[in-house]
Amino acid sequence: MSNRERIVQAVESAVDELNRRLPAGMKIEKSLDEPLYGKSGKLESLDFVTFIMEVEEKIGEEFGINVMVTDEKLLSKQESPFSTLGALTEYLEEVLKEEGVEE
Repeated sequence: MSNRERIVQAVESAVDELNRRLPAGMKIEKSLDEPLYGKSGKLESLDFVTFIMEVEEKIGEEFGINVMVTDEKLLSKQESPFSTLGALTEYLEEVLKEEGVEE
């Protein structure tokens, strides 16, 4: 399984965990185009923070490393890695490469 597939699996697992806590109308879909945060996003601030913590935990379990998804590198991004699940997946691929995680 490629790193991207493993990342998608971890992110989808975090979505499942979050959706268990959210009311029916607030649940997020497991689609790479699903908006997360911002104007079209469904998540409130606290739900978003909870989701990011879940993602960090699931990535840590999958890859055996501690990953901080939010850091100062985010300020240099033109598009937020939190705009959609796809953008988050791509950002996580970058983070893992920088951490030295090989395919």
